[in-house]
Amino acid sequence: MDLKSRILEAVKAAMRARDRERLATLRLIQSEIKQFEVDERREADDAAVLSILNRMLKQRRDSIEQYRNGQREDLAVREEAEVVVIREFMPEPLAPDAVHRLIEEAITESGAQEPRDMGAVMALLKSRLAGRADMGAVSREVRATLVERGGA
Repeated sequence: MDLKSRILEAVKAAMRARDRERLATLRLIQSEIKQFEVDERREADDAAVLSILNRMLKQRRDSIEQYRNGQREDLAVREEAEVVVIREFMPEPLAPDAVHRLIEEAITESGAQEPRDMGAVMALLKSRLAGRADMGAVSREVRATLVERGGA
């Protein structure tokens, strides 16, 4: 079953269970998918849905941090509840050693030697790690590895 169908089934289940908070988050997800389809004029496939979910998670993490900095724990808790619902539709995260192995493979495959070659490595990793790793952390690791190998 594709992601859009899984989300639709989850909406139906939340409606039957009268779980208002979960339903609100699921409808937010559906709204983001629909907005993507209108903007792009194409059906959202699993890769597009994963990208949307990743963006939503990043937004929520940023909001949680800002709410905590502003002593708004009530709003941070609400955002955390949304993160839990969104994570249900994400693939299982990769272990750090598996991510490191994929980074090494991408560096070898792209022929990258130094940090300015980072774009080619990240282009390969983006599709391989979509939804399965924090791309910010991956980017930092790629840069560190390339600096270590090629310098500057």
